[in-house]
Amino acid sequence: MRIGITCYPTYGGSGVVATELGIELAGAGHEVHFISYSQPFRLNGRDGGIFYHEVPVSNYPLFEFPPYDLALASRMAEVAEFYELDLLHVHYAIPHSVSALLARQMLAQRGRKLPFVTTLHGTDITLVGLDRSYLPITRYAIQESDGVTSISQYLKEKTLADFGVTREIAVVPNFVNCNVYQPYKDEAKREEARARFARPEEKILLHLSNFRPVKRVVDVVKVFAKVSAQVPAQLVLVGDGPDRSAAEWLAHDLKIQSRVHFLGKQERVNELLPLADLMVMPSELESFGLAALEAMACKVPSIATRVGGMPELIDDGVTGLLYSVGAVDEMAEGAIALLSDAERLKTMRDAGRKAAQKRFCSTLVLPQYVKFYESLLGA
Repeated sequence: MRIGITCYPTYGGSGVVATELGIELAGAGHEVHFISYSQPFRLNGRDGGIFYHEVPVSNYPLFEFPPYDLALASRMAEVAEFYELDLLHVHYAIPHSVSALLARQMLAQRGRKLPFVTTLHGTDITLVGLDRSYLPITRYAIQESDGVTSISQYLKEKTLADFGVTREIAVVPNFVNCNVYQPYKDEAKREEARARFARPEEKILLHLSNFRPVKRVVDVVKVFAKVSAQVPAQLVLVGDGPDRSAAEWLAHDLKIQSRVHFLGKQERVNELLPLADLMVMPSELESFGLAALEAMACKVPSIATRVGGMPELIDDGVTGLLYSVGAVDEMAEGAIALLSDAERLKTMRDAGRKAAQKRFCSTLVLPQYVKFYESLLGA
């Protein structure tokens, strides 16, 4: 198949999933065309069969805000016609579903059929889409999509309830390449790599996100401050965003800045995750929890919040520990107890890896997408 993919090319989970999906599809022999305003950051040229098409946006003075959604629709139609795409797969409903709908209508006038799939990822439904300015058009675009998927059962149910959507939504979970995200096979090499952040007797806590308010990065620092007061430890934060400064200043005020490492955005997070002992995810909401899954595949349990789709991913007490939002003291106590019990930590590490392999490896999820595409094309 020839598949067009549109996503936000930034550090957020929807862009990561869309990019990794394109890479996996290309690896399976499909031809993938990314259509966006810039190249997705995880596209690094490691796979053939992938093409990128930039969306040019006019800066004509008349426009106070450049009309990206219209430019995207035009580019979608151009790429689809020139490269004879079989379908479009758009990630994050706003504005990508609307643009795909316009592209489909443009091509239909010329006698060409271009079905499109919309994948719902989270804040496009739980935050942005519920804004009264966007709710009607978001509902319409979802309803008019040829196929709709959701990354969790939680998000599917919320979409049906909040938007009054009557069409079928298929749940296809996020995934991870278990051959890319895996623990170190050589413990000596792992210890050598860990030395960049910690001494042998120290534990490493890690957080990975886009540092938006919903991720509660300040809570990560608070949890670590309590943990490090009792357990020798270092904190590694991967990512960037609007709450980084607040987290930096809190670390400074708590006088733990020497043990907190802000790495910024990193492309090869699969090499950093296996160094950690725990992932800390105190999010206000997670529709799935991709970072926790990537950590699980690397044998790193998560200290996380019981929100959204997280209970679908993490088996509380088996592959990680779940707490209420804002329960900083409880999360710290759970982390301390786990880090102080080597046997329990090892059991949880092993259980997480097995769960990722059994339910969320790309080899299991990719066929679900391919089957979904084929059902649309057959129809």
